[in-house]
This record gives sequence, C-alpha cells and structure tokens, in this order.
Amino acid sequence: MGLHFERGRHWLALTGVRASPRGFTFIEVALVIAILAVVATIAVPRYSDYRDRVRTAQAVTDIKEIEANLQSYFTDNRGYPNDLSLIGLAGKLDPWGNPYQYTDLADIKGKGKARKDKNLVPINSDFDLWSMGKDGQSVMPLTAKASRDDVIRAADGRFVGLASDFDP
Repeated sequence: MGLHFERGRHWLALTGVRASPRGFTFIEVALVIAILAVVATIAVPRYSDYRDRVRTAQAVTDIKEIEANLQSYFTDNRGYPNDLSLIGLAGKLDPWGNPYQYTDLADIKGKGKARKDKNLVPINSDFDLWSMGKDGQSVMPLTAKASRDDVIRAADGRFVGLASDFDP
C-alpha cells in the first residue's frame, strides 16, 4: 500500500481521505489581517502615549539641569542672566524641537509677563522656565488650553512637570 496519484491530487491509500493542499484560504488570511488590525489599533495609541511620557520626562530633566545652571550663575553673579545664552544654553531645544523659554522675573516691570496659576498668581518669584510642550504653543496663564501641555518649573523649583498637573 502506498500513496496513489489521481489527476494531480494526493490520496491516502489506507483511509481514502484526501490530504490537504498547501496554502491558506481567503478566510484564514482575512482573519489574520483582522487580528493584526485590532492589535495595531490598541498598540499605536499606547506607543504614542509612551513616547509623550518619555518626552515629558526628558523635558523635566532638562529643566532641572537648566535650573541648576541658573542657580550657579546666580551664586557667581548675584543675579539671574537676562537670557539663557549667558549660561551657554540659548539654543537648547526641548524634546519636541522648540527652544526652552526663560524669563528673569527681576527684569520685568509688573507681573504681566510672569506665568500664572489658575488664580492668576505668578507661579515663581525668581524666574520662569518652561517648555512649550507637545503643541509648541504657550500663553502665560496655565489654565489656557495652549499651556496645559507645557512642562513648567513652578513654586520656585519645588515643582517641575506638566502644567496640567500643577495645583498650588
């Protein structure tokens, strides 16, 4: 007993059952594509959220580094610089490709250019330092939509994080 061939098809001599042809059916391929689409639908937003968290963490680290340089400058010069170029960081970009923003609050007249919390109270007394965040836009009050994704230094350095997380 052996394998018999009949018009290009394989027949099992013992059982009389036809062996399966090799390859995938349309239904099998469609099922695999549907499963991959579901997995991608779940994975892509999670990966995007992960990238945003990593970029925010990098901006927090950068702001703390810039703050340390500004404090060192203050110790040496008894005042903060007018801009970040005096500490060699004028061209430093945040993780979204925008320059970090800095305002020496001693140099401004009034409180109009200071970053403000939800009560419109300045969030720092020495200097403001922030990243404009994912959207690259920012306005002075933290409650404005354009500022909610900013990574800020607030409470004179006791808080560094997302503006949306700051609650004085």
